[in-house]
Amino acid sequence: MRALLILLLTAWLAGCASPPSEAPRELRLAAAPETTLREAMELLMARGYVIRHADDELGRLDAVLARMPGYGVSLRISPGAEGSSRVEAIATRGGRALPPGLVDPFLTDLEARLGLLP
Repeated sequence: MRALLILLLTAWLAGCASPPSEAPRELRLAAAPETTLREAMELLMARGYVIRHADDELGRLDAVLARMPGYGVSLRISPGAEGSSRVEAIATRGGRALPPGLVDPFLTDLEARLGLLP
């Protein structure tokens, strides 16, 4: 009886465990963090996102998709070496992280807007 109780308790607690979150997609750009943040904000707005939070000092940008509530993008932009910037991007739906590859087209467009693509 005691073993059954322990087994049920373990199964119940395992059901409460959250799934592992996806790692953010990371990109290093040869542009200043302030410029990168500004261009990322303009690009997201052009794609139909509403900027919920943007903080230049913290290098943080959170946006939600206006036409499909629940979808969002979070960016963390930090200074890199010699005036460059490091961008971490993650897409979410309903508060859960989506596969990192979904932000690749956005990051490619951001590189193009910054004039960093050949």
